[in-house]
Order: sequence, then C-alpha cells, then structure tokens
Amino acid sequence: MPSEIIIREAHNADLAILVHNNQALAEETEALQLDTDVLRKGIEQALKREECHYFVAVSGEKVVGQTMITYEWSDWRNGIIWWIQSVYVHPTHRKQGVFRTLFKHIENLAKVNPQVKALRLYVMHNNNAGQGTYQSLGMNDSGYIVFEKEDFI
Repeated sequence: MPSEIIIREAHNADLAILVHNNQALAEETEALQLDTDVLRKGIEQALKREECHYFVAVSGEKVVGQTMITYEWSDWRNGIIWWIQSVYVHPTHRKQGVFRTLFKHIENLAKVNPQVKALRLYVMHNNNAGQGTYQSLGMNDSGYIVFEKEDFI
C-alpha cells in the first residue's frame, strides 16, 4: 500500500530533484537532452519568482512527483490563468494518485483565489495517458494549438 502523499511548495533544498525530474521529463516526452546548467538556473529563478510556484508530492521522505504553475494575465477574463507545467511523476509511483493529488491541491488553491479564472496545461499529441488523466480530472481540450518561435539569443 502506497504511503500518504503530501503536497508542499518546493524550496531551494529541492533543486537537485527538480533538475533531475525535469531532465527525465524532457527525455521521456520529447527525447530532449536539456542543458543541466541552464535548467538549474531556470529552476532557481522559478523558485524566486512571485508568479511561479513549484509543488512537490512527497511520499515518506521522498519526492515522487512535481509540477509548477505560472501565471498568465487574461484581459478577456479580467483575471489570471494558471498554467500547469513541468508535470512529472517518478515511474515507480505512477497510477497511484500522485498527479491527481498535486492537481487537486492546485485546484483547491485556485478555488479560493478569485483572481484565478482557469487552469491550463499543454500536452504532447501522442501522450494519450496524460490526456486521459487530464480528462478524468475534468479538464477539456481547449481547441487551441500552441505555436512557438524561439532562439532569440
């Protein structure tokens, strides 16, 4: 029987596991090898920013999952959309309610914050398991396709 899952906001002492988990996430979902130094600095910045919050799921003494929320201002809604990002659950703890517990924690925070108008996330087209999980939590395909342009350095 799995241990109780506790959700808490991440802090600097979690930096190494957040880096490790994000590297595993990028490799698993997009076959990407992230630059460790850039990633570490990015997570350090995220932990300092007011509009960004990492949450970790802890079972026993071990971080077994994580996610991060970032804020987007919506003029159409006169409020904030929380984007759920960097979703990762350790393979040995999948299908045990870890992400569901993380999501419910974020959803409960959103419900008591009148500025939050929606929760959003993006998911790879081929991630059927993830899509099924998100649908089971009451999320729907928003109909948007995400475009991006990068490499402005």
